[in-house]
Amino acid sequence: MYRETYKSYFEIWWNVIKSLPETTSIHGFRFIGDNNRHWTERIFWLIFVTLCWYGSSQLIAAQYNAYQNYPISFVVETTYKDWDTYFPLIAICENDNMRRIEAVADRLFGEDHDFNIEEVMKELTYYKGFTYFVSEFCSEENALLDCDKWNLTYYANVVRSPCEEMLKNCSWNNVQFACCEVFNPINTEFGVCYIANSIQVRQKRPKVSMISNKTTGPGVLNFNVMVPAKLYVTNEEEVPSLTIIGLDALQIEPETFYRRIISIRNIENDAGARFIAPEKRKCRYVDENFLDVYPLYSYTACTVQCRKNAQLKTCNCTSFYMLNVKEEMKCDINGLICLNDHATDLSALKAKWSNRPGLDCDCLPSCTEAEISIVKDFKTTTSDSYASVQIELASLPSERYRRNVYQLVGLEVCFSASAFLASLNYYIFY
Repeated sequence: MYRETYKSYFEIWWNVIKSLPETTSIHGFRFIGDNNRHWTERIFWLIFVTLCWYGSSQLIAAQYNAYQNYPISFVVETTYKDWDTYFPLIAICENDNMRRIEAVADRLFGEDHDFNIEEVMKELTYYKGFTYFVSEFCSEENALLDCDKWNLTYYANVVRSPCEEMLKNCSWNNVQFACCEVFNPINTEFGVCYIANSIQVRQKRPKVSMISNKTTGPGVLNFNVMVPAKLYVTNEEEVPSLTIIGLDALQIEPETFYRRIISIRNIENDAGARFIAPEKRKCRYVDENFLDVYPLYSYTACTVQCRKNAQLKTCNCTSFYMLNVKEEMKCDINGLICLNDHATDLSALKAKWSNRPGLDCDCLPSCTEAEISIVKDFKTTTSDSYASVQIELASLPSERYRRNVYQLVGLEVCFSASAFLASLNYYIFY
């Protein structure tokens, strides 16, 4: 009885399987199972359907491998141009203000002080990773100055100018605004800077909305800088750091007018990019932050974290300007001399494969960073005791980048090929 029941079930399933080629909607299968067709026609379809499915499996495997290892592609978008363009981050960092150093040194040490003190204070105030004068005049072997009793953080910050003494006459598209309501202080690895349009600085709301579109036209930012300084024009998530060098950092001096014309290409991301690991998409969103130096991720913030870790590993302390460090972990004079001895290894960045001195930080770029290009720099001499700066957008962007996620394809190719073969079969056998 059980054998007969088993046999009846087997016959039912066999009939279902046998009728599958005739009832399925998949292209090609019904031609293989049609007993009314010539055997050569059925073999023709068996060969080509097999080849089609084999080719599709190879295509799917290749697409899956690309999706796993290279899941992102870039395209240039030109079809829609009514987007808003946000003005980039503008940072002003006071730099080598010898007039203020001399005044503070006279006040603290008297007018007849050793003038090497001014060079030491300059290296402390405007720290750049190197402290040659500190090593020369503050070391135990040549203690010309009584530096070991100094509070380095105090002496470094006492010289720096407040925002109100640094920036004047700010305007956006010829509309005046209070400079220090837009330029906010931010701690960096070489001291306090003043920064506009940054997402690293918490604000209740922006005081000035620096947006350019077809209604407003290309934006222009003007301001006066009352002290020697460095100007940085970069993305909103970035921070001034020792990593930013060359043309990206503009040296500002009094009695000079600076005009920089820039162009911007923003980047948009597919929603699916969020679900791909940062190592595979080759970028990191600002909220995917593992750093303790800044609240949001950026490439420059990552390099600051990398330098902080290297300083702790090399000298068991960090520079006095380093962010989110306990006071006891900041270097004294001996620690600062140690940092200077290893300055080449701690200041510059290098590639993994390079043998030259430097830091191998392995930092990914931000997924939202725009491409900011310098179109032209102008510099003219004036009779003013301050520097005039104008940063302007050359034109409204006509294109932007888009980061796309690969989609898996394959079966649809097989179906299209089968449809083609159906037409070919008609012309061969009929």
